[in-house]
Amino acid sequence: MAKKQECPKGAPLWMTTYGDMVTLLLTFFVLLFAMSSISPGKFQQVAVGLTSALNGNPPSVLTGGKSLQTEPLISQNPGVYQEILKISEEYKGKVTVQEKDEGTLITISDLDIFEPGSARLTAEAKRLLEKLGTVIIEHTTNVLEIYGFANEIPLPESSIYFSNWHLSSARAASVVLFFTTELKQKRSLERIADIQLGRFDPDYYYAPERFVPIGKGDIEIQKEIKALRNLYEFELEQMRKKLVAGEITREEWNNFVVKLTSETDQKIADLRNKYRRIDILIKRELAK
Repeated sequence: MAKKQECPKGAPLWMTTYGDMVTLLLTFFVLLFAMSSISPGKFQQVAVGLTSALNGNPPSVLTGGKSLQTEPLISQNPGVYQEILKISEEYKGKVTVQEKDEGTLITISDLDIFEPGSARLTAEAKRLLEKLGTVIIEHTTNVLEIYGFANEIPLPESSIYFSNWHLSSARAASVVLFFTTELKQKRSLERIADIQLGRFDPDYYYAPERFVPIGKGDIEIQKEIKALRNLYEFELEQMRKKLVAGEITREEWNNFVVKLTSETDQKIADLRNKYRRIDILIKRELAK
């Protein structure tokens, strides 16, 4: 009967060499990863895709699934939406949020956002824009359209702006400039540790190409004022007919004119407060 051959103790020599090689490869790839920079936008797209797939709803051309490029990330992150609602409650309705076909619209109104006849942001506006910007800029990667407005009052001859269109455009640009300079610098200092660890890239989130400033001029308030004045003329004419027909006295007519004029003037003043306004639209498309 053949004598059993004893196996040598320990791992074979080739196993030692193989283990050394795998360890070196792992170290090499860890080094590459440490030297690389992660695109936050691509990372979020991958995260959304994996979440959809694990939930049994993988995006697919064949099944008509939505493209990850067109889905607004704010709608998939309830935390972001809740933070915006908290800010809205803090400012007692001066900040409103609506879901539209184009994306998520945040409206700031009835607030001293700018100095009169100017595109210079007030301190109060900067505090509010900082709170909103920190949430919507750093927790989404979508295109952000900024809309500026002006009221119908003609600008003085001394104004540096040629028209209310120019003023509204400058106001939209001022908000974009605040986001991409002052807020970016402040957040870069506040999140310096995250930047060093590669968890936050201010140049990506606050990239100027994400922001599109748009001036709306005074066209919208002009429409509303025209509708108010048409209603004023209609009610005045109806009461004038009653005066001619002898249904009311001259004193009643005079009192009605004073009251109606006062109410209409107040409504126009309220409209002007309403159009102390900035809109921020989080588009249903990602920044390139």
